[in-house]
Amino acid sequence: MGLFSRKNNESAVAVADLPVDPALAALTGEYTVDPAHSTIGFTVRHAMVTNVRGTFADHEGTLRLDGTDPAASTARIDVRIASVDTGIADRDAHLRGEDFFDAERFPLMTFRSTEAAQLGGDRYRVIGDLTIKDVTRPLSIDLEFNGAATDVYGNERVGFEGSAEILRSDWGLTWNAALETGGVMVSDKVKLTFDISAIKNAG
Repeated sequence: MGLFSRKNNESAVAVADLPVDPALAALTGEYTVDPAHSTIGFTVRHAMVTNVRGTFADHEGTLRLDGTDPAASTARIDVRIASVDTGIADRDAHLRGEDFFDAERFPLMTFRSTEAAQLGGDRYRVIGDLTIKDVTRPLSIDLEFNGAATDVYGNERVGFEGSAEILRSDWGLTWNAALETGGVMVSDKVKLTFDISAIKNAG
């Protein structure tokens, strides 16, 4: 099922080759990300032997889905860095500080989509600009469309989940410490994870 355009991907099928699915056409509209039922998180290797996982509790976003003209679909996400939560208060304070995100000077992490592609089935790739600490670089996010439903309050919802890998140093997040046994305290590679539930706006 195609919610997004299929461009610049060897696995993509030309949009013109696929008929418009009436069920997808019915999803066309503006959606607001529901932060109470969505998670934006990350996983990073610590001390070369284990993973630290965290989330950003304060975020908001909008989706523009167009089932009849998939290329018109867009996504916008804003994340408040100060809401980072790894379960350890001292570590979270370090992440908010100047060694890492410097949340006081750069309070937001943002993503703005620029294009998207279908990879097959319900798998998609959304490409856009990720900005951290005023550094903007391209980011490619692989997503799976989890479906659409009407909840018990009458809200029309859609769901997506997916991930992307980045090198944090590309966005100026370079702090580290060498280990006596070799290697470093925090890996450069970070996995970003997205589990999104969005509600269709009235009208």
